[in-house]
Amino acid sequence: MIKSFQFARLPLIFFGIGKRSELPRIIKQFGTKIILVTRGSSFNDSETGMNMISMFDKTGLDHLDFFITSEPSPKMIDDAVVRCAGFKPEAVVAVGGGSVLDAGKAISAMIKTGGSVTEYLEGVGTRDHTGSKIPFIAVPTTSGTGSEATKNAVISRVGKDGFKRSLRHDNFVPDVALIDPELTTSCPPDLTAASGMDCFTQLTEAYLSDKSNQYTDALALEGLKTVKSSLLMSFKDGNDIPARTGMSFAALTSGICLANAGLGAVHGFASSIGGMYPIPHGVICGTLMAPANELNVKKLRKGYGNPDGLKKYALLGEVFLDKKGENEDYYIDGFVDHLRFLNDELRLPGLKKYGIRETDLEKICSTTDIKNNPVRLEVSDLMEILLERYI
Repeated sequence: MIKSFQFARLPLIFFGIGKRSELPRIIKQFGTKIILVTRGSSFNDSETGMNMISMFDKTGLDHLDFFITSEPSPKMIDDAVVRCAGFKPEAVVAVGGGSVLDAGKAISAMIKTGGSVTEYLEGVGTRDHTGSKIPFIAVPTTSGTGSEATKNAVISRVGKDGFKRSLRHDNFVPDVALIDPELTTSCPPDLTAASGMDCFTQLTEAYLSDKSNQYTDALALEGLKTVKSSLLMSFKDGNDIPARTGMSFAALTSGICLANAGLGAVHGFASSIGGMYPIPHGVICGTLMAPANELNVKKLRKGYGNPDGLKKYALLGEVFLDKKGENEDYYIDGFVDHLRFLNDELRLPGLKKYGIRETDLEKICSTTDIKNNPVRLEVSDLMEILLERYI
C-alpha cells in the first residue's frame, strides 16, 4: 500500500559536466547585480574561480563579494546584510561547500527582512519569517550537504552556550541549483571524505526514517548505489570525473531526501556537538555512523521500533556488499561492518581530536534532539554511541 506523503518543492536543476558555463545566462534572468558568496581566496585564486569571475565580468555582471571561511554565524549573516544594503542586489549566487551555500541562502532570506537572523532561527528565535527573499542560485563545489536542494540554512554560534539551528521556510529552496561535478575536483581528500560521509549519512537516515515514503526510498537507494561506486574512488583520486559525478548526484539526491523524509540520530548529534565545538559537520556524521547504526540494529532486533527497519537494513547490506543469496542477518551485520571499514579507509578521526571533553558527553546527549530515527534512543544509548568514537 502506498503511504500518504507530501513532497517539497525543488529548485530548477542544471546538472552535468561544464554546466558552469551557463551560469551568466541563468543569473541574467534575475538581473545583473549580484551578491557573490564564496569560500574566499581558496576559490577566487584558483583557476576555476578566476575563470568564473572573469566570465561574470565579461558578461556585464556586477558582483559584490562575501567570503565565508567557516560555518556561518549570525554575525556573518547580519554583517553581510548591512554591507549590501546600498548595493541593491537582484540575486545572490553562492559558489562553494555547504557552509557557503547556507550563508548565501540566509543572506538572500534576510535582505528584505528586518532584525537579526538569530530572531528567526528554530529553537532560538521567537519570530516567524515571512519567506520574503531575493532570488538565490546555489552552485556546490563539494558533494555533501545537499543544501542546493533544501529549504533550510544552518547557522551556528559555537561555544559553551552555542547552538546550531536552521533558518527555514518553503520559499528558501534555491531558485536554481547548478551542479557541475568538475567544480569538486579541487576538493582535498579529507574534505572529500567528510562531505561524502555527510551525504552517505543523509541518504541512509532518510531511507530509514519513520517519515520515509516510496518516493524518498527510491531516490535514497539510487543515491546510495552511487555512493557505493563513487565515494572511495573520489577520495583516492580527486580527478576521477565519473566518481566525482556520482558523488555530486548522490549529494543532490541526499538533499531532496532529507527535505522530505527527515534525518536521524547522527544528525541529532551533529547539531548538538556542532553548537559546542568547532568540529566539521561531515566528520561528526562519518565517525558516528557505525556505532549509531549498530545500536539501531541492536534495538530493532529486541523488538523496539518499526520491524520494517531490519528489512531496510538488510537491503542496505545488499547494496554495499558484493555477495548474493545470503540471509537477512548477514546483510544487516555486513552493512555495519562496511561502515567501520569506511572509517578506516577514509581515516575519519575520533571525537577527542577536536578537543571534546569527556565531561561534556552527557550534556551533548541530553541536548541531542532525535527525530525520525527508526527506533527510540535513550540518553544511555546516546552515551554508548559517543563513547565508542571518543578516541
